[in-house]
Amino acid sequence: MAIDWGWVLIISGALLILLEVALGGFAGFDLVLIGSAFMVGGAVGKWTHDTRLGLLVASALCAVYILAGRRWVRARLKVRHVPSNADAVLGRSALVTERIDTHHAGQVKVQDEVWRALPAAGVAVPIEPGTEVKVESLDGVTLLVRR
Repeated sequence: MAIDWGWVLIISGALLILLEVALGGFAGFDLVLIGSAFMVGGAVGKWTHDTRLGLLVASALCAVYILAGRRWVRARLKVRHVPSNADAVLGRSALVTERIDTHHAGQVKVQDEVWRALPAAGVAVPIEPGTEVKVESLDGVTLLVRR
């Protein structure tokens, strides 16, 4: 019994795609694209009844992806850090709108937003309304501020 290479390509391509999905993107989308190339090559081979053409198409698609497409795909899959609202206030100046004390959170206005605030470690308290402070860090949704 002869091996039908068209089906071998189609099934192995599907397995590569399933493996990538099961591993949660472990290979950075490579297995999906290589598996797709295998499946396309296998389909072309089955459609034309020419095993050599199917293998050639699969090989050519894999080579093009590995040599040129991989860098392009990887560049677009990179996760870019987008600062959250909380990250954006770190290091900024704020205006105290409600008195801040050691065990009593007050409020500060950073740009146009009002935040809950406590004094950072080592800061003399109380901090009265109208005082300009700097946001030092974050504790949950509470800003820790310093004069």
